[in-house]
Formats: sequence, structure tokens, C-alpha cells
Amino acid sequence: MLPILEGRLDHKQGCCSASDAADARQIADKLGIPFYALELESEFRRIVDYFVDEYQQGRTPNPCVQCNNWIKFGRLFDYADAIDAKYVATGHYARMLPPNETGGGWELHRGLDDDKDQAYVLTGIDRSLLPRMILPVGGYHKSEIRLIAGELGMRVADKRDCQEICFVTSGLHAQFVRQKSTVDTSGEIVTTEGKVVGRHPGIEGFTIGQRKGIGVAMGSPYFIVSIDRPSRRVVIGPHEALARRSLRATEANWLTDFPIDRPTEALVQIRYNSSPEFAVVTRHPNGDFEVEFQGDVFGVSPGQLAAVFLGTRAVGCGWIA
Repeated sequence: MLPILEGRLDHKQGCCSASDAADARQIADKLGIPFYALELESEFRRIVDYFVDEYQQGRTPNPCVQCNNWIKFGRLFDYADAIDAKYVATGHYARMLPPNETGGGWELHRGLDDDKDQAYVLTGIDRSLLPRMILPVGGYHKSEIRLIAGELGMRVADKRDCQEICFVTSGLHAQFVRQKSTVDTSGEIVTTEGKVVGRHPGIEGFTIGQRKGIGVAMGSPYFIVSIDRPSRRVVIGPHEALARRSLRATEANWLTDFPIDRPTEALVQIRYNSSPEFAVVTRHPNGDFEVEFQGDVFGVSPGQLAAVFLGTRAVGCGWIA
């Protein structure tokens, strides 16, 4: 059970609210299946704490990934075990391919709908859970699912998609973080050359690649290039200053036997809403991996997930250092 969410100031649609639970109950009644609500507020608080801490460390958190890792494919599987349920089905737009199709074990693949694909946010789950996962909508486009729901008379057929972060009801991330902590993270805004051009109220108000809301006028477009937590400095620069050719990821999770200490060509996705990029990935025994991109990549942000794919197959991930 998650905290009841109020209307957002930015008018975007949240999720995981009391009304969503009511919709789920109505659908269960219509289908004639049992409906149970789990009390997971304390577990969800862990995600909020992670969100606040990451922003205060100058990193960009991804609470949706951690929600999948800790709750949807963590505590929910614990509950399934408690009631002797063999499988857990979710509405993620991704696909599970069985051994008879892969010639090996169970594999996680991208959904057929490129615009709604959610394989990226599932790459952190435990490999042992793959045989028990059911992802029934991944083989459809969202428009098809809406059509099917409409034909079944479900009132959610035209419901707006969830956007942004469910527990930041105002849409104002920095304000939310400041309400949860008294730590002072204010400091200077400097250019890549080190020139001080302004001050900011807290590093939690910024993320790599951000252009709007920086708080200084430079006469031409400037972006957040880096955030230095020890000095509390926010570094800005022109778009070309965001270019990166490599990254290091830590705390890796692998869904397959990816080669160790052998550079391997793959696709790497660095944000949920970005396209995967061609790269060479080198996995190390210490749990890190290195990524060398074939060209410039923009918006590499510490704290975000770097997900590794071989074609449409999700093979692993790590947190960008």
C-alpha cells in the first residue's frame, strides 16, 4: 500500500495511487478473480530515502528501477512464495522468451512497442526469477491493449499513461528532496572553464544534461555538465561539453553469462527514454563494467542505469559511476 497521491501541480498523471488500486479491484471483480492489497508502505519508504540520498549526492536516481528490483520483483515474489504461487505476472511492456524459442534458458527481451518498451527498467531483477515471470502485454502495441480493454468493457481502456515519479506529487523534485532533509547543498554555478556565474539553492535541483531552470542567463544555450558533491558546485557548458565516449558502471547485475574480461560488442542504453547506443562492453570480475561507445553520447549521468542488450535481449545492467 502506497501513500495516497494528490493531484500534481504539473498536471501529469501519476501512478500507484488509491484510484489505481480501485481500478484494479474493479477489473478483478469483472474478471471474477480474487483481489488482495498488500501493505508495503515501509518498503516503499526505502525507495523514497534512496531518491533523496542520491539527489543529495549529486547523482540522478531512478526510483522506478529500484521499485522493480525491491518491490515488484522482490517483495511481490516473497508474497507469491508465501501463498505457493508459481508465477508473477505484471503489465510491463517487455517479453519473456522460453527455452524452446531461445535454445537455452529463459530470456528477457524488449517489447514489440518501441515507444512503450520497458525492458530497460527490468534489467536489475534477479536472474533466478526469469522462469517465473509472465509479461503478457509485451507482445502487443499499447494501442492494441487499449482496444482489447475497450472490447472487454474495462473503464481503464482510455486511462492516461503514468508519467514521472509517483511519490513526487507536485512534479517538483528539488522541493520534495528539501522537504525531506535539512542538509545544505547550496553552492556556486561555474562554467567548464571555472568561472563563477551564479549561485544555486541546492544540487538536488539539477541533473546532467538539464537545460531549463539553471538560474543563469549565458546568452546561448548552456547545460548541466557535471555536479561536484564535495564542493557543491554545479558545472555548466555548451552542448558539446556533454559529449562522452565512455562510462563505468558498478554493482552490475547479469541476466546471462556475459563474458568476463573480454570486450564484447553490444547495445547500451543510459536512460529510460533514450535509444540504445552501439558500444563495446568489458565486464570485470569485481562487479564493474566499462563501456566504450562508437560515437559521442550525451547525457551520461551518474546514478542512472546503464542497461546492456544483445539485439533485443536484455543481458545485464549497472549503475553509472
